[in-house]
Amino acid sequence: MKFSKAVGLAVLAGAVATLAGCAYRSPIPLAENFELTVQPKVRSAGHWELVSNDVVAQTLSALDKSGVAPGTQLHVALPPNPSAFDLAFRDFLITKLVQSGAPVLQDPGQTLNVTYNTQIVRHNSPRPHFIPGQFTMIAAGVMAAYGLRHEHLDGQLLGALGLTALADYGASINSGGPTNTEMILTTTVTRGGQYVVRKTDVYYLENADTPLFMRPSYRNVNMKVVSQ
Repeated sequence: MKFSKAVGLAVLAGAVATLAGCAYRSPIPLAENFELTVQPKVRSAGHWELVSNDVVAQTLSALDKSGVAPGTQLHVALPPNPSAFDLAFRDFLITKLVQSGAPVLQDPGQTLNVTYNTQIVRHNSPRPHFIPGQFTMIAAGVMAAYGLRHEHLDGQLLGALGLTALADYGASINSGGPTNTEMILTTTVTRGGQYVVRKTDVYYLENADTPLFMRPSYRNVNMKVVSQ
């Protein structure tokens, strides 16, 4: 009898476990957040300069690693129908390249061609107001999402930012919060139609500042649609 009772209890327990497992099965994958990441927010023309300094430093380093001879001439092209950001960003790039000792020519020729492109992304979903502090804002040690590889809040980040960053992170008050608008900035260096260096970074933009980053023709089309 005891054996039969034990077998019955085991069968019952197995059935309950099976039912419980079925209850938690989902017909589709469950939604899951990415690990905590930080992303700089561009909020001033001074930040544009810091972004350009970062782009130049990363580009020159990548050119060196790719075997491009030091002193190779560069030409920084202006995107067609440029935005206010495009115009200023090109000037910042040229200034920083010259200050870094790179030879920059006014006209294209037998040079490496440096181009950049911006894509504005507008999200309609609500943005959670969980805000890292000053260390998410662009500062002297700008932390861009190099190649879309966001840095996680791990030992490297903590070591770089120090205890003051932890205080800012806890306060979560200084950056103004995540916005609905992001800028994808891609910098490309080509030679004879071949990609030599390419990098893509992502930044938050204030929603109200979006027109500064939009090309005039696109902005005018949007204005016409809105006015109808």
